[in-house]
Amino acid sequence: MESLCHKVLLSIDIWPGNMDLLEKMILKQLKSMLFVDGKPLSQSFAINRYLARKYGLAGKDDFEAAQIDAIADFHKDVYAELAVYLYAKLGYREGDPATLRQAFLESADKLFPTYVKLLKESGSGFFAKSGVSWADFLIANYLLSIRINEPEALKKYPELEQYVDRIHALPQIKDYVDKRPHIIF
Repeated sequence: MESLCHKVLLSIDIWPGNMDLLEKMILKQLKSMLFVDGKPLSQSFAINRYLARKYGLAGKDDFEAAQIDAIADFHKDVYAELAVYLYAKLGYREGDPATLRQAFLESADKLFPTYVKLLKESGSGFFAKSGVSWADFLIANYLLSIRINEPEALKKYPELEQYVDRIHALPQIKDYVDKRPHIIF
């Protein structure tokens, strides 16, 4: 499989002379973006789903694809609930990390068992019965950031620790992670 993407970080100081790029975007946002045949596609989940269909990571049939989408949408809820503490801890948002930490750990204990249950139900070691999917990359990467920034949250869930290791041991993922710059989130 060829390289799927190149990460480009844009500095805020480029905007004054390049507002036309933003105007070309259908949603008038430049968060996550992919160009396909010169046409822009934005929104990370739309990009994820597009690439998953293109590269066989969307499930073996339409129903499994819908199940994978449901798991990814559940993950959005997990992310939203846990982000308050992580953003405060990393200095991205206001808030007292010491105060928010307990709520974060309680939320993790409420939410992480669902990941464990879904992994067990699939029987494949991944979230889809047919094998690795785009949701696995999304969730494993997020759980890795939890492991880096708040390791205690995963210690009660060895299945999730093993899952993160399993995804990151996939040859192409391992190669990419070994070469990319270190990230904290």
